[in-house]
Amino acid sequence: MSEGILFIVSAPSGAGKTTLVKALREREPGLGLAISHTTRPPRPGEIDGVHYHFIDQARFLAMIEDGAFLEHAQVFGNRYGTGEAKVREALARGQDILLEIDWQGARQVRSRFPMTVSIFILPPSAAELARRLRDRGQDSEGIIAGRMRQARDEMSHFGEYDYLVVNDRFDQAVDDLVCLIRSERQRLAHGAGRWQGLLAGLLAD
Repeated sequence: MSEGILFIVSAPSGAGKTTLVKALREREPGLGLAISHTTRPPRPGEIDGVHYHFIDQARFLAMIEDGAFLEHAQVFGNRYGTGEAKVREALARGQDILLEIDWQGARQVRSRFPMTVSIFILPPSAAELARRLRDRGQDSEGIIAGRMRQARDEMSHFGEYDYLVVNDRFDQAVDDLVCLIRSERQRLAHGAGRWQGLLAGLLAD
């Protein structure tokens, strides 16, 4: 069995990553999603074990000490991390897995999984990003200003990624993501094991 492909999707806060990934997985139901651990409190509507594994600081630090994370980072004073064991198990079963992580985590993952495919989501403009952050109605102007500064820092790392997708027209951005996922599955570097049986039959005397 061929090992699954590990995909990374990163984006600044407000770029629409979570909504895009949800739509992508509806189009590509075989694409698994690694649920991250975080020390931040749940936002309205978020469910433990579905959106994140919400844990306290002490448990998070204990998991770091145990080497349980594939990657981890601190963002806006909160910690985020991806459990390694379940990701490796899924990939070994041949399932493609997607990680929603920031550039810090992406850098850690790529150092351990060189074949990782990474995608960065960009907003169509700084003004539109600020509007989307305000429209969420969750943060003060001071916090939004801080998020915009953080967004500029995150976007400066775009060159570390394999692909860029601009989330201007939502449907087009989803189509772009679907195309990237399907194209990577056809690459010989990723797909040879998947086609081993077919190729053996086609090339047999």
